[in-house]
Amino acid sequence: MKTRTSVFVSALMCALAVLTFGVKPSASVAQEPVKLIFDTDMGNDIDDVFALVMINNLEKRGELEFLALTLTKDNKYAAPYCQMINTYYNNPNVPIGYVKDSGCTTDDGKYLRQSLEEKTEDGKSAFPFFDYANDKTEYTEAVTLLRKTLAAQPDNSVVIAQVGFSTNLARLLDTPADEYSDLNGRDLAAKKVKYLAIMAGNFKNHEHSEYNVANDIPAAQKVFKEWPTKIYCSGFEVGERIFMTGITMINDYNYDAHHPVKSAYKYYRKIEPTSKQCTWDLTTVLFAARQDRGYFGLSEPGRVTIDDKGRSSFTADPDGNTYLFTVDPEQIIRIQEAFEWLCSERLLK
Repeated sequence: MKTRTSVFVSALMCALAVLTFGVKPSASVAQEPVKLIFDTDMGNDIDDVFALVMINNLEKRGELEFLALTLTKDNKYAAPYCQMINTYYNNPNVPIGYVKDSGCTTDDGKYLRQSLEEKTEDGKSAFPFFDYANDKTEYTEAVTLLRKTLAAQPDNSVVIAQVGFSTNLARLLDTPADEYSDLNGRDLAAKKVKYLAIMAGNFKNHEHSEYNVANDIPAAQKVFKEWPTKIYCSGFEVGERIFMTGITMINDYNYDAHHPVKSAYKYYRKIEPTSKQCTWDLTTVLFAARQDRGYFGLSEPGRVTIDDKGRSSFTADPDGNTYLFTVDPEQIIRIQEAFEWLCSERLLK
């Protein structure tokens, strides 16, 4: 039997929880983890690294199940680099798929090879947990991996977060039945995917061909026209307003003498108090993991079209399958704090 004192104490603890965490106690009730496929052009910009780190940390928290990673940057260092990051976060068994013969951004970029080959002052590997020179990881062609992964999951259960080019998903739509599924690619996606979260397009500056779209315009046109599930789209104008800062890089990643995130940031842009990085790809991952937490607003339903110059436009349509992210000043503050915590929290080894 509860006494008045015990009831008061319980109420006080609940009130403190609300004040401390900004959520009602019921919001902490465990939910089924989001089954996630991450499709990325890792190596072109640094926000892909932060997005991958977020995924690993969100899985550690039990919010995600990291099913697979597929790449749209056509470079030999991209897959080993992702394997290195996943290994650092005690997640080396996530299957990784490489893009085949796409010709999309074949250059090494600013941090892939540099991070993999980084040495300490005494000439040893800065990241000895991953022996890049003798890496024996088996990487799979990306579209094959997508079909295999989707076929093995329950219906309407998988969220795809695409933060690079649309190459892999466009190719998936055109695949025939195979050893993994009797369905063609479009029907397989319609059956297995809950929704697609995508970072693509610029819906504020209509003359700007956004990078992810511009590098494979036909693929972006195809995905926005033919994708069979709902699409939640984070445009360029969203992530450009939210930042990871040099201050957090200076202060929050010092628990390891050589941290792979800090290393990549160092190669991509200088680590200094005034530096800042837009968070385009992180917005897509945060939405995929926490769609119901109110971080983002959404437009009315509509349709996105991509013209032959890569320019994107959105037309409201009650029968459309696409929704655009929106953010207000209060949401921006909350999102940036979430990014800083979810990317820099200390790994429990």
